Amino acid sequence: MTELKLFIKSILLMFRLPFLRLFSSTFFLSALFYSILSRAFWREFNSVLMGRFLYLKQLHEKSENLFLLRRNVHRLEKGLIMRPRKPVFGLKYIKELVDIYEKIMIKSIENDLLIKDQLIWAHDVLEKYFSVVKEHEIISKCRDRFQKINILFDVDDKKIPFSLATKNPPVQYDAFLKLTQSRRSVRWFLPKPVPRDLIDQAILAAVQSPSSCNRLPYEFRVIDDEKMVSEVSKIPMGTKGFADNIPVIIAVVGHLDAFFNERDRHLIYIDASLASMAMILSFETMGLSTCCLNWPDIPKREKRIQKALSLERKNRVVMFLAVGWADPDGKVAYSEKKPLDLIRKYN
Repeated sequence: MTELKLFIKSILLMFRLPFLRLFSSTFFLSALFYSILSRAFWREFNSVLMGRFLYLKQLHEKSENLFLLRRNVHRLEKGLIMRPRKPVFGLKYIKELVDIYEKIMIKSIENDLLIKDQLIWAHDVLEKYFSVVKEHEIISKCRDRFQKINILFDVDDKKIPFSLATKNPPVQYDAFLKLTQSRRSVRWFLPKPVPRDLIDQAILAAVQSPSSCNRLPYEFRVIDDEKMVSEVSKIPMGTKGFADNIPVIIAVVGHLDAFFNERDRHLIYIDASLASMAMILSFETMGLSTCCLNWPDIPKREKRIQKALSLERKNRVVMFLAVGWADPDGKVAYSEKKPLDLIRKYN
C-alpha cells in the first residue's frame, strides 16, 4: 500500500497541472482526491463532525447548551425589531428556547455568576417577546412555563432591543485611520510583563465584535507563563528568530460544537477574526504592540498545540497573536498596502 501511494505521488508530480485540472472539474472528483490522495482536510472533517456530534448530544441529553440559548435569544431579538413585526413569530424554536432557559436557570444561577448576565438577557428578551406576541397554543404553553420560573433579577436596565439615538461616534474617522495606519506587526519586544488587566480590557473590546447569532464561538487562551510561552511560541510558523522574544502569546480557539450543521463550520474563523482585529486595535490604544503569527494547517503542528493547550477535537486554533511592549530599537516592516482601486469594486 505504501509503495502504491509513493507511485501515485510520483505520477502526480509529473502530471500535476493536468491532474489537478481533472480532479477539480467536478465535486465528486474533488472529494475523491481529498479522500484518497490527500489528507489535507482530514482533521477539519473530524473536528467539524465532532463538534456537530457534541452539539446534538447536548440536545439529546437536554443538557445546558449556552450556544443554543444565545442563538435562539438572538433570533427572538431579530423578530422583535422587524418592521413591520409579525404578530406571531418564533414558533419553530420558542419551546426549545424555554426548555434550555429553564434547565440552565435552575441549575446554574445560584452557583455560576459567569453566566448571570446572559441569563438576565435571555429573561428580559423572553419577557418582552411574551408581552407583544399574539396568542397561539404553543406560545401560551411556553409563556406559562416561563412565568413559573420565578427567579427574579434585581436590575434596572432591561437587556432588550432599543432604538439608536442619532449617532455621535466617540472616535472620529481621521483618528481611527491614524490608529490603523500606526499599527504594525512587531517582532521585538521589551523584557517587560504585560499586565493581565490590560489584556482583559482588550478582550472585553474584542467580544463587542459582530458574531453569528451572537454565539461567540471562540475563546482566547492567554499564555503569559514564561516557560509555556517558550514552548507554545515555537509551534506556529513564522516565529523563527524571535520566538524567545515574545512575552505573551494568545491562541484564538474556535468551538465547533457551537453549530448544529456543517454549513456553519466557517463561522469560527469569521467571528474569531473579527474579534481578534478589535483586540489588536485595542492593544494599540494602550501602547501595546502585536504580531499575528503564521498558522498554516500542518498536522504535526496541530497535534503539538492540541497537546500543549489540552484542546479537544471540537476545537480549531484560528490564529496566534504575540503581545508585548515594542522595543523602540527594533525595526518593523513598512508593508505597503494595496491601493483602494485594486481592492474595491462597486456593484
